[in-house]
Amino acid sequence: MNKEIISLKEVKSFKTRSEEFFPVEWFKEMLNHSPVFYHEETETWHVFKYEHVKQVLSNYDFFSSEGPKTTISVGANNKEGTSPDKINLVNVDPPRHRKSRSLLAAAFTPRSLKNWEPRIQRIADELVEAMPRNTVVDIVEGLAAPLPSLVIAELFGVPIKDRFQFKHWVDILFQPYDKHHHEEIDRKKQEAALEYYQYLYPIVLEKRENLADDIISDLITVEVDGEKFTDDEIVRTSMLILGAGVETTSHMLANTFYSMLYDVPQLYEELHSNPELIPNTVEEMLRYRFHTSKRDRTVKQDNDLLGTPVKKGDVVVAWMSAANFDEEMFEDAFSLNIHRPNNKKNLTFGSGPHFCLGAPLARLELNIALKTFVQKFPGIQSVESFELEKNLTDSATGQSLTQLPMHVY
Repeated sequence: MNKEIISLKEVKSFKTRSEEFFPVEWFKEMLNHSPVFYHEETETWHVFKYEHVKQVLSNYDFFSSEGPKTTISVGANNKEGTSPDKINLVNVDPPRHRKSRSLLAAAFTPRSLKNWEPRIQRIADELVEAMPRNTVVDIVEGLAAPLPSLVIAELFGVPIKDRFQFKHWVDILFQPYDKHHHEEIDRKKQEAALEYYQYLYPIVLEKRENLADDIISDLITVEVDGEKFTDDEIVRTSMLILGAGVETTSHMLANTFYSMLYDVPQLYEELHSNPELIPNTVEEMLRYRFHTSKRDRTVKQDNDLLGTPVKKGDVVVAWMSAANFDEEMFEDAFSLNIHRPNNKKNLTFGSGPHFCLGAPLARLELNIALKTFVQKFPGIQSVESFELEKNLTDSATGQSLTQLPMHVY
């Protein structure tokens, strides 16, 4: 079933790309004055407080993933660009959700993460080593964009001709909904989905005959309650993993460097001197600098769990990124503090049965990339001529950096 797309740009129309890139003033306004509000034009409820967001994400008896509307505009409308029914993680509730998640979880076991770490480290080493000292580098082009693409290609066990090959497909497939250009966007998404499908399908066929230590082989061999993936389902399922594994991690890594340049410039020197602080820094960046993370749910039965009555069939949008600034959960929430003791409670990856399966991989990549970079370069400095507004573009994660030049030494 094709769901109706809710345009969140109608809910909040930002005046500039920069404002949407870091919408903390809007989050502050909503948290303080309208923590639960109804938007007439889109007929949607919106919640911003930490406990409300967690309730909407976790309590599937009252807030269901199954409904006719969604805020998520990913993939394509053609057969090649849609997730198979067997792996319908986003749009089903437990207990049906369990089998889909179990099938996909075969590719993200703790054993896999341990085996992947040296492979990710090698890719990070190569990218960082290619950057010369005492010059200006574009951290988006040099690290944030290629790293997740190369990691996914490595973990899929597929050849990659161009380090931006996967990123190119993801940029198209995960373009946000735009009602004014939806036909053109749909066409481009369908073309990208078909191109990706035709690239990966023969690789899956070959791997079925020659299994290896990679995600594609894991998807070939996994079996839950007597069900296995077909070759077609593996290709389309891998597209879901591709998007989740490339777009969000690239966005977060670029934002982390932006934050160290412009939010707290003295932070980088502290990390260089104390690399043991990097894991907590990653958590604080996930809390403070990932925008905008949100999920929709459909009310399953009338309730007032959000402090106001909502009716069966109503759509509720839970703003996880806003909840990460709720001062009832995070003290002095609008300040970036890498020493914050509870920042791992951030809701960036969701909560409850639909918690992001790829979160451990994303955290691993972010930690390795940051540690590798910090170990090589004693310092970084912003470029005076850089203009944020001119270096942002629409993406599934809101506004994403297209370039971020900086002096490295």
